[in-house]
Amino acid sequence: MKNSLFQEFEEVSAKQWKQKIQFDLKGADYNKELVYKSLDGINIKPFYNSEDIENHIRTPSPKNWNICERLYVISEQKVNKRALDVLQKGAESLWFIIPNEDISVKELFKGLPLEKTIIYLSFSFFSKNYFKRFREFFKEKDHQIFFQFDIVGNLARSGNWFHNLNKDHEIFDFIFDQSKEFESVVSIDATLYQNAGATIPQQLAYSMAHVNEYLNHFQGTTNFEKFHPQFLIASGSNYFFEIAKIRALRWLYGILAAEYKTLETCHILAQPTKRNKTLYDFNVNLLRTTTESMSAVLGGADTVYNMPYDAIYHKNNIFGDRIARNQLLVLKHEAHLDKVSNAAEGAYYIESLTKQFAESALEIFKEIEKGGGFLKQLKEGIIQRKIKESAQKEQEHFDNGKIVLIGTNKFENPQDKMKEELELYPFLKQNPRKTLIEPILEKRLSEQLEQIRLKQEKAD
Repeated sequence: MKNSLFQEFEEVSAKQWKQKIQFDLKGADYNKELVYKSLDGINIKPFYNSEDIENHIRTPSPKNWNICERLYVISEQKVNKRALDVLQKGAESLWFIIPNEDISVKELFKGLPLEKTIIYLSFSFFSKNYFKRFREFFKEKDHQIFFQFDIVGNLARSGNWFHNLNKDHEIFDFIFDQSKEFESVVSIDATLYQNAGATIPQQLAYSMAHVNEYLNHFQGTTNFEKFHPQFLIASGSNYFFEIAKIRALRWLYGILAAEYKTLETCHILAQPTKRNKTLYDFNVNLLRTTTESMSAVLGGADTVYNMPYDAIYHKNNIFGDRIARNQLLVLKHEAHLDKVSNAAEGAYYIESLTKQFAESALEIFKEIEKGGGFLKQLKEGIIQRKIKESAQKEQEHFDNGKIVLIGTNKFENPQDKMKEELELYPFLKQNPRKTLIEPILEKRLSEQLEQIRLKQEKAD
């Protein structure tokens, strides 16, 4: 067919659509009835068309996305065996959480196909000597290694440096100088901001201000032209918003990196948020993590790790990990979400959201920089206060039922009992300790309600 299928129909402008809607409203106010403002400060209209993307934002997107398995290393031999097993069962990348320097690098990576497996390495400590051991082991090996070093993120999360300001920077300077054979050694943990209750523009702005501290610090060093950060992000429940968030993140970082004349690309490792996960009716978490993982994929994440449905109250277990991995396998091999790159591009609604989030984030970022930068505002408690204010608004919406978590604050099952199931403490832990700054604290929306229900169980 040479002619367009719809050539007989005249184009309808946004103005004409709005006039028709206003006529059907019979005098009711269009903005009051049909345009609403989200908690993220974004105005959502009832319809979008090509006029909403006149200034098109082009965002790069990976050709492929990887399924990731996260493994906490206590025994090198057991975790090595587990890693080989999950690679056979569909995992494409491995994320090792290393708690101390006693872990043997050689034993941990024994027999792993490094040449075709992306490896992420996260540490509960910060050591120059341990990095040297890794560097020596990977020397002359074909590999794709991402080190997740984030001293600013550790300060924001714990309230303290690993050692102290000077020593942390000294170690990081050494690592960055010796990092040319690795994919990345600089990581920005933006999951903290989402899980603590920050809005999407805040998450984006804090991520940019966070990475800007590293760009400033490493500017002019030997490997700076290859500066390639990783962003760890958490996907929330608002499906289209989260797609737009990742797209906006890539666009914003490209703008920032261009100012420093370094690589304008970044690497994104996404996972579902903890904020909306529930203790009661926990199987609903499967639905939540599925849509959140889809948002990460369609938004353009490089790698997706899926949180097990029972992660907030159960220790790591083979069944939970298998279900989480299979969710991603279904998305990739049955839903075929690996067939199209940048699938969201051109969608009027998502393009509009991307632009609005990016513009709002830029305004917040500029305010942070005018105020002395991210570290200064962390030390003054400004970032913490802003996040707490946003989290409180979201909590109020949950408490009054405007935000619904099925099985928890709506359609609860009174027969659902959980007190005997708790292997992990599922609530915010606050142990009194001395910190340099107030830490940013992660907290789930349903914690208070769940604590009340647990007390009732014990009383019964």
